[in-house]
Amino acid sequence: MQRILLMVLQNFWRVPAAWFKLCHYAKNTEKYPEMTKWQHIQYILKLAVTSGNIDFECYGLENIPKENGFLMYGNHQGLFDIVAIGATCPNPLAAVLKKELGEIPFVKQVKECTNSFCMDREDVRQSMTVINNVIKEVKAGRNYLIFPEGTRSKKGNEMLEFHSGSFKCATKTKCPVIPVAFINSFKVLDEKGCKPVNVQIHYLKPIYPEEYEGMKTNELADLVRERIDEVLKAYNEK
Repeated sequence: MQRILLMVLQNFWRVPAAWFKLCHYAKNTEKYPEMTKWQHIQYILKLAVTSGNIDFECYGLENIPKENGFLMYGNHQGLFDIVAIGATCPNPLAAVLKKELGEIPFVKQVKECTNSFCMDREDVRQSMTVINNVIKEVKAGRNYLIFPEGTRSKKGNEMLEFHSGSFKCATKTKCPVIPVAFINSFKVLDEKGCKPVNVQIHYLKPIYPEEYEGMKTNELADLVRERIDEVLKAYNEK
Protein backbone atom coordinates (compact mmCIF):
# COMPACT_ATOMS: atom_id res chain seq x y z
CA MET A 1 0.00 0.00 0.00
CA GLN A 2 2.84 2.41 0.83
CA ARG A 3 4.44 1.92 -2.57
CA ILE A 4 1.12 2.40 -4.34
CA LEU A 5 0.67 5.64 -2.41
CA LEU A 6 4.17 6.71 -3.49
CA MET A 7 3.31 6.00 -7.13
CA VAL A 8 0.11 8.04 -6.89
CA LEU A 9 1.70 10.98 -5.08
CA GLN A 10 4.54 11.19 -7.58
CA ASN A 11 1.97 11.45 -10.38
CA PHE A 12 -0.90 13.20 -8.61
CA TRP A 13 -1.32 15.78 -11.39
CA ARG A 14 -1.53 13.01 -14.00
CA VAL A 15 -3.77 10.56 -12.15
CA PRO A 16 -7.22 12.15 -12.65
CA ALA A 17 -6.94 12.51 -16.43
CA ALA A 18 -5.33 9.08 -16.88
CA TRP A 19 -7.99 7.43 -14.69
CA PHE A 20 -10.87 9.19 -16.46
CA LYS A 21 -9.53 8.13 -19.85
CA LEU A 22 -9.05 4.53 -18.74
CA CYS A 23 -12.60 4.38 -17.39
CA HIS A 24 -13.91 5.86 -20.63
CA TYR A 25 -12.09 3.21 -22.67
CA ALA A 26 -13.37 0.48 -20.34
CA LYS A 27 -17.00 1.58 -20.73
CA ASN A 28 -16.71 2.01 -24.50
CA THR A 29 -14.17 -0.67 -25.27
CA GLU A 30 -15.69 -1.70 -28.61
CA LYS A 31 -15.33 1.83 -29.99
CA TYR A 32 -11.53 2.00 -29.78
CA PRO A 33 -8.71 0.04 -31.47
CA GLU A 34 -6.94 -2.48 -29.28
CA MET A 35 -3.59 -0.73 -29.70
CA THR A 36 -5.05 2.64 -28.63
CA LYS A 37 -6.28 1.15 -25.35
CA TRP A 38 -3.06 -0.82 -24.84
CA GLN A 39 -0.87 2.24 -25.28
CA HIS A 40 -2.86 4.12 -22.63
CA ILE A 41 -2.55 1.20 -20.21
CA GLN A 42 1.19 1.12 -20.90
CA TYR A 43 1.44 4.85 -20.24
CA ILE A 44 -0.09 4.38 -16.78
CA LEU A 45 1.97 1.31 -15.91
CA LYS A 46 5.23 2.88 -17.04
CA LEU A 47 4.51 5.82 -14.75
CA ALA A 48 3.98 3.36 -11.89
CA VAL A 49 7.29 1.61 -12.58
CA THR A 50 9.34 4.80 -12.88
CA SER A 51 7.86 6.40 -9.76
CA GLY A 52 7.78 3.42 -7.40
CA ASN A 53 11.44 3.30 -6.33
CA ILE A 54 11.94 0.24 -8.53
CA ASP A 55 15.16 -0.76 -10.29
CA PHE A 56 13.43 -2.48 -13.20
CA GLU A 57 15.26 -4.67 -15.71
CA CYS A 58 13.66 -6.16 -18.81
CA TYR A 59 15.32 -8.82 -20.94
CA GLY A 60 14.37 -10.63 -24.14
CA LEU A 61 11.94 -8.26 -25.84
CA GLU A 62 13.36 -9.53 -29.12
CA ASN A 63 11.82 -12.93 -28.30
CA ILE A 64 8.26 -11.61 -28.53
CA PRO A 65 6.83 -12.59 -31.95
CA LYS A 66 6.01 -9.69 -34.23
CA GLU A 67 2.87 -11.44 -35.40
CA ASN A 68 0.00 -11.79 -32.96
CA GLY A 69 -1.68 -14.98 -31.83
CA PHE A 70 0.65 -16.24 -29.08
CA LEU A 71 0.51 -17.32 -25.45
CA MET A 72 2.73 -16.23 -22.58
CA TYR A 73 3.09 -18.45 -19.53
CA GLY A 74 4.80 -16.94 -16.49
CA ASN A 75 5.60 -17.76 -12.90
CA HIS A 76 3.34 -15.82 -10.56
CA GLN A 77 4.78 -13.82 -7.68
CA GLY A 78 2.25 -11.03 -7.13
CA LEU A 79 0.18 -8.22 -8.60
CA PHE A 80 3.26 -6.46 -9.97
CA ASP A 81 3.67 -9.30 -12.50
CA ILE A 82 0.86 -7.79 -14.54
CA VAL A 83 2.36 -4.31 -14.20
CA ALA A 84 5.73 -5.58 -15.45
CA ILE A 85 4.16 -7.28 -18.47
CA GLY A 86 1.92 -4.34 -19.28
CA ALA A 87 4.75 -1.83 -19.05
CA THR A 88 7.05 -3.75 -21.40
CA CYS A 89 5.19 -5.97 -23.89
CA PRO A 90 4.79 -4.04 -27.17
CA ASN A 91 1.88 -6.22 -28.33
CA PRO A 92 -1.63 -5.84 -26.91
CA LEU A 93 -2.14 -8.60 -24.40
CA ALA A 94 -5.08 -10.02 -22.45
CA ALA A 95 -4.85 -12.25 -19.40
CA VAL A 96 -6.59 -15.03 -17.53
CA LEU A 97 -7.11 -13.76 -13.98
CA LYS A 98 -8.51 -15.39 -10.88
CA LYS A 99 -12.05 -14.22 -10.23
CA GLU A 100 -11.13 -12.35 -7.03
CA LEU A 101 -9.19 -9.78 -9.04
CA GLY A 102 -11.98 -8.97 -11.44
CA GLU A 103 -13.66 -6.28 -9.35
CA ILE A 104 -10.57 -4.52 -7.96
CA PRO A 105 -10.48 -0.89 -9.22
CA PHE A 106 -7.97 -0.38 -12.02
CA VAL A 107 -7.63 -4.15 -12.54
CA LYS A 108 -11.31 -4.18 -13.49
CA GLN A 109 -10.87 -1.38 -16.02
CA VAL A 110 -7.77 -2.98 -17.53
CA LYS A 111 -9.61 -6.30 -17.74
CA GLU A 112 -12.45 -4.65 -19.66
CA CYS A 113 -10.12 -2.71 -21.98
CA THR A 114 -8.16 -5.87 -22.86
CA ASN A 115 -11.16 -8.24 -22.90
CA SER A 116 -9.43 -10.45 -20.35
CA PHE A 117 -11.15 -13.36 -18.63
CA CYS A 118 -11.66 -14.16 -14.95
CA MET A 119 -11.51 -17.82 -13.97
CA ASP A 120 -13.15 -19.52 -11.01
CA ARG A 121 -10.85 -22.46 -10.36
CA GLU A 122 -13.44 -23.98 -8.02
CA ASP A 123 -15.89 -24.21 -10.93
CA VAL A 124 -14.65 -26.76 -13.47
CA ARG A 125 -17.32 -25.92 -16.05
CA GLN A 126 -16.59 -22.18 -15.89
CA SER A 127 -12.84 -22.84 -16.09
CA MET A 128 -13.30 -24.94 -19.22
CA THR A 129 -15.45 -22.19 -20.75
CA VAL A 130 -12.66 -19.69 -20.16
CA ILE A 131 -10.06 -22.03 -21.69
CA ASN A 132 -12.26 -22.59 -24.77
CA ASN A 133 -12.78 -18.83 -25.12
CA VAL A 134 -9.03 -18.21 -24.95
CA ILE A 135 -8.49 -20.88 -27.62
CA LYS A 136 -10.94 -19.08 -29.93
CA GLU A 137 -9.34 -15.70 -29.23
CA VAL A 138 -5.78 -16.89 -29.88
CA LYS A 139 -6.86 -18.55 -33.12
CA ALA A 140 -8.33 -15.16 -34.09
CA GLY A 141 -4.94 -13.50 -33.55
CA ARG A 142 -5.13 -12.21 -29.97
CA ASN A 143 -2.43 -12.73 -27.33
CA TYR A 144 -2.89 -14.02 -23.79
CA LEU A 145 -0.94 -14.20 -20.55
CA ILE A 146 -1.60 -17.16 -18.26
CA PHE A 147 -0.16 -17.95 -14.83
CA PRO A 148 -0.15 -21.78 -14.75
CA GLU A 149 0.60 -21.96 -11.03
CA GLY A 150 -2.94 -20.71 -10.54
CA THR A 151 -1.97 -18.47 -7.63
CA ARG A 152 1.10 -16.55 -6.52
CA SER A 153 3.74 -18.83 -5.07
CA LYS A 154 4.49 -16.90 -1.83
CA LYS A 155 7.88 -18.64 -1.94
CA GLY A 156 9.91 -15.76 -3.32
CA ASN A 157 11.87 -16.75 -6.40
CA GLU A 158 10.67 -20.35 -6.29
CA MET A 159 7.72 -21.76 -8.19
CA LEU A 160 4.76 -23.94 -7.35
CA GLU A 161 3.81 -26.78 -9.63
CA PHE A 162 2.13 -25.84 -12.91
CA HIS A 163 -1.48 -26.83 -13.66
CA SER A 164 -1.28 -28.54 -17.02
CA GLY A 165 -4.89 -27.76 -18.01
CA SER A 166 -4.03 -24.21 -19.04
CA PHE A 167 -1.63 -25.59 -21.66
CA LYS A 168 -4.57 -26.97 -23.57
CA CYS A 169 -4.83 -23.44 -24.96
CA ALA A 170 -1.46 -23.96 -26.64
CA THR A 171 -1.89 -27.53 -27.86
CA LYS A 172 -5.28 -26.69 -29.39
CA THR A 173 -4.14 -23.50 -31.13
CA LYS A 174 -0.60 -24.61 -32.04
CA CYS A 175 0.66 -21.10 -31.41
CA PRO A 176 4.04 -19.82 -30.20
CA VAL A 177 4.48 -20.22 -26.44
CA ILE A 178 6.66 -17.64 -24.65
CA PRO A 179 7.88 -18.56 -21.14
CA VAL A 180 8.19 -15.48 -18.91
CA ALA A 181 10.32 -15.40 -15.76
CA PHE A 182 9.63 -12.86 -13.00
CA ILE A 183 12.32 -12.22 -10.38
CA ASN A 184 11.67 -10.28 -7.15
CA SER A 185 8.28 -9.12 -8.43
CA PHE A 186 6.75 -10.10 -5.08
CA LYS A 187 8.78 -7.40 -3.32
CA VAL A 188 7.02 -4.48 -4.99
CA LEU A 189 3.41 -4.66 -3.83
CA ASP A 190 3.36 -7.63 -1.45
CA GLU A 191 6.01 -6.46 1.01
CA LYS A 192 5.59 -3.53 3.39
CA GLY A 193 7.38 -0.25 2.80
CA CYS A 194 8.73 1.35 -0.34
CA LYS A 195 12.47 0.84 -0.08
CA PRO A 196 14.37 0.36 -3.37
CA VAL A 197 13.85 -3.03 -4.99
CA ASN A 198 15.36 -4.71 -8.03
CA VAL A 199 12.85 -6.49 -10.27
CA GLN A 200 13.55 -8.44 -13.44
CA ILE A 201 11.33 -9.75 -16.21
CA HIS A 202 12.76 -12.20 -18.74
CA TYR A 203 10.93 -12.98 -21.99
CA LEU A 204 12.46 -16.32 -22.98
CA LYS A 205 12.78 -17.77 -26.46
CA PRO A 206 9.47 -18.90 -27.91
CA ILE A 207 8.59 -22.56 -28.04
CA TYR A 208 7.10 -23.07 -31.48
CA PRO A 209 4.53 -25.75 -32.40
CA GLU A 210 7.18 -27.81 -34.18
CA GLU A 211 8.99 -28.23 -30.84
CA TYR A 212 6.00 -29.27 -28.76
CA GLU A 213 4.08 -31.17 -31.44
CA GLY A 214 2.87 -34.48 -30.04
CA MET A 215 3.42 -33.43 -26.42
CA LYS A 216 0.72 -33.88 -23.84
CA THR A 217 -0.32 -30.82 -21.86
CA ASN A 218 1.61 -31.97 -18.78
CA GLU A 219 4.76 -32.44 -20.87
CA LEU A 220 4.49 -28.93 -22.30
CA ALA A 221 3.84 -27.59 -18.80
CA ASP A 222 7.01 -29.28 -17.56
CA LEU A 223 9.03 -27.88 -20.48
CA VAL A 224 7.88 -24.30 -19.86
CA ARG A 225 8.45 -24.65 -16.12
CA GLU A 226 11.98 -26.00 -16.66
CA ARG A 227 12.93 -23.03 -18.84
CA ILE A 228 11.61 -20.51 -16.33
CA ASP A 229 13.26 -22.40 -13.48
CA GLU A 230 16.65 -22.17 -15.21
CA VAL A 231 16.44 -18.37 -15.00
CA LEU A 232 15.31 -18.39 -11.37
CA LYS A 233 18.03 -20.82 -10.32
CA ALA A 234 20.71 -18.79 -12.11
CA TYR A 235 19.60 -15.71 -10.16
CA ASN A 236 19.33 -17.54 -6.83
CA GLU A 237 22.82 -18.98 -7.23
CA LYS A 238 24.48 -15.57 -7.65
